[in-house]
Amino acid sequence: MAGTRTSPEQGQGRDAYARLVEEIRAGILKPHDRLLETDLAARFGISRTPIREAIRQLEADGLVVHVPRVGAAVRALDYAEVTELYEMRAVLESTAARFAARAGSDMELAELAAINTEMTTAQGDVARLYELNRQFHGALLNTAKNRFLGQAVQAVQKTLLILGPSTMEEGDRAAEAIREHAAILDALSARDGDAAESAMRAHIEAAHRVRLRQFRRLAGETP
Repeated sequence: MAGTRTSPEQGQGRDAYARLVEEIRAGILKPHDRLLETDLAARFGISRTPIREAIRQLEADGLVVHVPRVGAAVRALDYAEVTELYEMRAVLESTAARFAARAGSDMELAELAAINTEMTTAQGDVARLYELNRQFHGALLNTAKNRFLGQAVQAVQKTLLILGPSTMEEGDRAAEAIREHAAILDALSARDGDAAESAMRAHIEAAHRVRLRQFRRLAGETP
């Protein structure tokens, strides 16, 4: 039985969705920015239909909202929502670290260590640091070997994309994150679930503090 073929418009819709997600993450599209089908279709060089489908998917993901008399716009998070997201991230990722201490193979732990070492050499390159940090947390989540936990973490991380620029841009955050990763790795290598959970929670809470300072600054408030 032949498989279902993807139409050109479906492929364009997926590409448009990925591009819009990246523009939200990079801060090109900011909270409250309108997503006009005609403008996006012209900019991406495609018809309005795949743009419409991409916007619908972004709405389903919670990255875009429909504003009366305005239309689709990038969602804005308030201070309380940012805190709630990081609280959930701390709960979920610290649990993932506990599971990884139990289930991770020596090869998986070595890969995590290699990523953190590469982060050390990438300091100063914010884009590369962002990607390596994403890889570190993704690899640790895979090491935890729990699909439902993974899905929950990915949902939180997707919503956090609305905040735009990485915390790696903030002062000494990159060096601090690398040291915090090292503490997590030490606990994982010792197969100490309690210590791994504690170290990951401390790491997420540190990122939360930096994110709130960044959030206040970008909102025009005094840090």
